[in-house]
Amino acid sequence: IPTLNYISAQLNSATLIESVILFASSLSNKDLVKEYLDNYNIGKETADTIQYSDIIGSLTDGLGQMIDIISIVLIVFASISLVVSCVMTGIITYNSVLERIKEIGVLRAVGARKKDVGRLFKSESTIIGVFSGLLGVIATYLMSIPINLILNSVFPDYNIGSIANLDILAAIILVIISGALAFISGIIPARNAARKDPVIALRSE
Repeated sequence: IPTLNYISAQLNSATLIESVILFASSLSNKDLVKEYLDNYNIGKETADTIQYSDIIGSLTDGLGQMIDIISIVLIVFASISLVVSCVMTGIITYNSVLERIKEIGVLRAVGARKKDVGRLFKSESTIIGVFSGLLGVIATYLMSIPINLILNSVFPDYNIGSIANLDILAAIILVIISGALAFISGIIPARNAARKDPVIALRSE
């Protein structure tokens, strides 16, 4: 800050100086410089104020917008993959119902209610979804290790060795979403299983 006071005094007294380039030692100090310049300009006429531009800030804002666009594109592809996985889970559950018709008949014959049979297939599809979500989270954590190592070795001065990181809360939410989608995809096959006639189901081969 004393250096900035000196620069401001020199700028006010020198008419040949048109611009000064300042390099902050860190991002936190850059914010302090901007805050000082803003405070200096308070209450002054336009001709007496210091006009500045934050080149690094503009660059980071541009990178941030680009990252946001890439994130939106990835979210769209992820949403499509979730829909496809939801449909595939429903198909797997439906095939399971077709292959286990006789088992359904046995369950109904020993006293299982329709909703018990439906709950069985719903729980199975939900377990598949949760297990798939856990596999995805584990794979993400394992893949983030070499990615961070490579980035840290390529850009050692930028301290981005942990940029590829999945938050624990986000991982839990992803597992819950995966289980919920699997539960939804198993509703229709579970209803079909619950509506099976026990006599016809026992006769099936």
